[in-house]
Amino acid sequence: MTALLRYQGALLLRSQRWLAPLITYAAFVAVGIRPGDPVPDSLGLVAAGLVPATAWLVRICVSAEPDAARDCTAAAAGPVRVHAAALLTASAGALIAGAGAAAVALLTGDRAGADPGAAALAGALAMAACALTGAAVGALCSRPLIRRRGYAVLAGCLGSLLALVLASSPARDAVSALVTAGRSGTVPLPLTALAGALLLAAGAGTTACLAAARRR
Repeated sequence: MTALLRYQGALLLRSQRWLAPLITYAAFVAVGIRPGDPVPDSLGLVAAGLVPATAWLVRICVSAEPDAARDCTAAAAGPVRVHAAALLTASAGALIAGAGAAAVALLTGDRAGADPGAAALAGALAMAACALTGAAVGALCSRPLIRRRGYAVLAGCLGSLLALVLASSPARDAVSALVTAGRSGTVPLPLTALAGALLLAAGAGTTACLAAARRR
């Protein structure tokens, strides 16, 4: 799996297609974060932006290879492992971007109302929950489940929106916990949201990987 992760990472970096989601995410963070805002509020915005960013990166990673190259890789390593590596690569890339944005939020935000360590830990858990939710959206709204580009983009946009507004969404729970903490000063750890996001991502990823195996 390590070799596959390196391969998928190299494909992503060399394609330069990661620039569009990264620049969009950076612009979203730059516009949304204001110096002096409560740190939990800023971290909540950073986490929320990871949902569409991760879904976008997943779509890029699972469609980076031409079909012929994908068939060769799947024949050598197995289609399930290849698809899983693409999903993990996208999730890792999104978390790296989120870590950079979180550092900006911690450095520029108002840390007076909440313990910085607790806020940083809660923010990290919330970002993980949002990245996993976005990965689930991307896995369900990309190849091999949706092969037409236009339909995949539309489904990814709608899925990301629903992931941020539905009451049952782990991402919404995690972001809401941080926003509430920014007003109350007490920072709860979004462990329930993280557990829900893990289950959601595992289910979506398994579905996509099995579909990849069937459609070889």
